[in-house]
Amino acid sequence: MNKRNLAKGILAAAVIAFALLSYPAPDPPVPVGAAGKPFTWKQDATWNALEKSFQEAREIGCRGLENRVGQGFGQAGQYLSALDVPAVRPDSPVLARLETLTFSLGTGVAACPERLSDYVHLVTKTRSLLKRQSQGWDLNDATARDRLYRLMYGGRAALEEVMLQAPAGSFPALIKADDVPSATPSYAFQNGTLRSGDILVSRGGAPTSALIARGNDYPGNFSHVALFHVDEKTGEPGIIESHIEMGVVVSTVEQYIKDKKLRILVLRLRPDLPPMKDDPMLPHRAAKKAYEETKRRHIPYDFEMDHQDPSRWFCSEVASWAYREWGVELWKGTTRMSAPGVVRWLSYFGVTHFETQAPADLEYDPQLAVVAEWRDPETLWHDHVDNAVVEAMLEGADGGDAIPAPWWKLAAVRLAKGYSVVLNLFGGVGPVPEGMDATAALRNLELSSLHEKMRAGVLERASAFEKRQGYRPPYWELVRMANEIRREGRRG
Repeated sequence: MNKRNLAKGILAAAVIAFALLSYPAPDPPVPVGAAGKPFTWKQDATWNALEKSFQEAREIGCRGLENRVGQGFGQAGQYLSALDVPAVRPDSPVLARLETLTFSLGTGVAACPERLSDYVHLVTKTRSLLKRQSQGWDLNDATARDRLYRLMYGGRAALEEVMLQAPAGSFPALIKADDVPSATPSYAFQNGTLRSGDILVSRGGAPTSALIARGNDYPGNFSHVALFHVDEKTGEPGIIESHIEMGVVVSTVEQYIKDKKLRILVLRLRPDLPPMKDDPMLPHRAAKKAYEETKRRHIPYDFEMDHQDPSRWFCSEVASWAYREWGVELWKGTTRMSAPGVVRWLSYFGVTHFETQAPADLEYDPQLAVVAEWRDPETLWHDHVDNAVVEAMLEGADGGDAIPAPWWKLAAVRLAKGYSVVLNLFGGVGPVPEGMDATAALRNLELSSLHEKMRAGVLERASAFEKRQGYRPPYWELVRMANEIRREGRRG
């Protein structure tokens, strides 16, 4: 065989190999989502009225608003007192009144942030009282769940709109909430104190993190759960968490922080629960059990999100498995995903269980008290922009938009997957996560690319809005901008 024929043979083999590696896999059958329906605010008129009220407040000025804002806080104090009683039903009128007042009062505080610390206290105290009241509610009942969500998520959203309008330095990165006593080993962390057994709920910076946070019937702010452990002899901290890339690992505090976090919420088991009265060290025992299990065996990431399967864990299962071992069942209200677009998109990445334990819903578990939350203005702003982009993308998904997997890119990703499999066999981590197929990995890249383009467009329009109006656009304006960009892209 001469050199020319050899070259032709090599070229033909390469073309055949490329064609085989580029042959698209069929899409997985679209599964049926959980029973139920997504929560919707259906309050566009209210948001527009709030924005108009904010504009008017800016024109009136702080001196002119002083009495109105003061009266609002006085009324809020009365509502909080009405909640600080043994039992309040989820349909109690005081809850609806408090919700309305929280939103309306926020416009005055956003215009004049001198009362921002009082507003932080209002939202934080409301959450604390609600979590206590919800101990007697059925959180799988739509009425109770809606009311809890409206006040807790709505209060958080209102507070963060106010924070985003405030000048730099108006609020600290750490906002402490309930002072929950604990007998477990402690560790000083960023001007606060963490205890062994604390649950860290956070939000990552990747587009898939925003999809996890927003992609359920009660869209939230969190995409990741980890369990904090402190060695009782050495005081050495460790964070048990499950990563898509490598499964369950014990991270150092530095590794945990280095992995981009837009916010961190600390949850702690309430000391008045019967199991805690019997054993105040229960949270530490749970964390230690998870720590030892992680050291004992390799636990792959659970892409199916099957929280009943102990052989593989997604991030929420780190906490739920550990506490279940000691008789505490977390997630009193399970996560449901019923919207067809969410179900289809998550199925691209291997999800098969659409009633599960998502990170965002752990905040509502009445067994857990909120101890503290870390956030700062710039990460908060990017969190809101990312959420708005994903919300618009999911609206498109409900209308039939897909996450593409271009066939001409499959060959390279499949080669990367093969390389990753070899690394996994020897305990390494490759570019394609263990348990994720090449098509899903390619869709993840395409999702990130689409998200980044839309995000850049939203930031550009948001900057123009701020120059024109003199304030940052509120969340509903960001969603409107993202939907405009999505529709323009579809026409293009």
